[in-house]
Amino acid sequence: MKKIIASPHAPKAVGPYSQAVETPGALYVSGQLPIDGATGRMAESIEEQTRQSLVNLGHILREAGYDYNDVVKTTVLLQHISDFGAMNAVYAEFFTSDMPARICYQVAALPMGALVEIDAVAAR
Repeated sequence: MKKIIASPHAPKAVGPYSQAVETPGALYVSGQLPIDGATGRMAESIEEQTRQSLVNLGHILREAGYDYNDVVKTTVLLQHISDFGAMNAVYAEFFTSDMPARICYQVAALPMGALVEIDAVAAR
């Protein structure tokens, strides 16, 4: 049993996948690029891009009745691992206690030239 979740406030998927899929007790959120859902634009700095990716994640969480406190695991993909500290500072604004498990990779490239992409798993 699965339910497809789509928030009108987050950018539409850029491929053949869902923004999120909910199963009993868990929500799987696809990687969120730092695209502003209202304008379709992407900021330039890693800080602004990280913030937008996490805002997009929040829109999808709320659409399914979850919030950041329900997130149990994230994956962060970075274009440049040297951006780790700046990304981490913004990330810490969204996850302030009972932090989710996380993995962070540097990748060769991200869609649309993004500097960061973040996915998540949430559970109740």
